[in-house]
Amino acid sequence: MKSPRILAIGGAHVDRRGRMSAPFVPGASIPGAMSEEVGGGAFNALRGAVRRGAAGSLMSVRGGDAAGEAVAAEIGANGISDLSSVFLDRATPSYTALLDRNGDVVAALADMGLYELAFPKQMRRAKVREAIAATDAVLCDANLPEAALWRLAEAAGAVPLFAIAISPAKAVRMVPILDRLSCLFMNRREAAVLAGTDADADATEIVEGLRAAGLGRGVVTAGGSAVFAYDAEGLSMIAPPAPRQVVDVTGAGDALAGTTTVALLRGEGLASALRQGIAAAILAIESPSAVPELGQAAFDEVLALVPQAREMA
Repeated sequence: MKSPRILAIGGAHVDRRGRMSAPFVPGASIPGAMSEEVGGGAFNALRGAVRRGAAGSLMSVRGGDAAGEAVAAEIGANGISDLSSVFLDRATPSYTALLDRNGDVVAALADMGLYELAFPKQMRRAKVREAIAATDAVLCDANLPEAALWRLAEAAGAVPLFAIAISPAKAVRMVPILDRLSCLFMNRREAAVLAGTDADADATEIVEGLRAAGLGRGVVTAGGSAVFAYDAEGLSMIAPPAPRQVVDVTGAGDALAGTTTVALLRGEGLASALRQGIAAAILAIESPSAVPELGQAAFDEVLALVPQAREMA
């Protein structure tokens, strides 16, 4: 599948990030700078997938405000078909993160009430089934409430359904549909919640728990530590190389999800697809934007630094 068609359903909102220029001290006023761009797990991952050659369409919800106009403009600028609904009397969801001077998240606030209100009803609409019928795969995120995820899984039928866990609190929304997912992208804390283990448990224990919960294939990240992935063929791990510079970690997991999904849809094995996802994540960390440019030359340069996957018993 040379140019897979991906329908993303989930978050597309305004991301605000405050980067501190001095050491973080709880309760203190810290100097820094605030930036703003359009983000959202599903949308970030889709933009990465499109930059890796996929054809993309997006179904989200937004308000009739300036933030909503910014989201619409960004969708169009990336050549993505916009299937979203606009609620003129509502505010567009937003995510505000505070980063320490090393680029790591200290705290974050998600103002996403519109997703909770609108997505369950949106998943009942005929245009959802029509959009799914016209795509090769669906990529969703846990910004959708549980009822919406269930309806989406039912509507997807045999179409591959990929998902992003978003956060430990939201990851549990995936529980009823774990056995319907083609792959779930999560970090260790999210995986531990779903597996019923501690976040510092070894990979085999986490995978055992995820399999018992019904998830047949998953990818688990841990910041700069080893990434592991499993499917019916087994469990493999890759220790990612250190980024050449850390600019902003925001969006690294989304970049990994979007790029890995494209590679899987092209028929590559999980280990090979994961290497490509890690390369995209590194480029995201090295970029001031949550969605990095993924030009072939830059991508190949970083991919060459990513080691081959190591199979685990």
